[in-house]
Amino acid sequence: MLEECKALSNETRLAILEWLKDPATHFPGTEGDEAGVCVGLIQRRAGCSISTISAHLAILMRAGFLRATRRGQWIHYRRDEDRIRAFTARLHRDL
Repeated sequence: MLEECKALSNETRLAILEWLKDPATHFPGTEGDEAGVCVGLIQRRAGCSISTISAHLAILMRAGFLRATRRGQWIHYRRDEDRIRAFTARLHRDL
C-alpha cells in the first residue's frame, strides 16, 4: 500500500488520474479509444517535459493505477479501474 500512497502524493500524478477518469472531457478527440490517451496529449496537458511526464506515468504504472498499450511509436495510457477499486477498498478496510 505504501507504493500506491507515494504515487498519489504528487499533484501532477493526481491530476493525470483525474483526467484519465474522463478522457473525452480532458482530451477531446479520444472518445471511444479503448487504448487510452497517448503520452503526448498527457504531456501537453500537464505542461511538463516528456522526461518528467514519463517519470510520473512510470510511478503510476508501478503503483498499478495505469495500464499501457503501445500503438506504433506511441504509448497510450488508461486507468486500471479494478486496481483502483481494490486499493480504495483496502484503504477503507485497513484505516
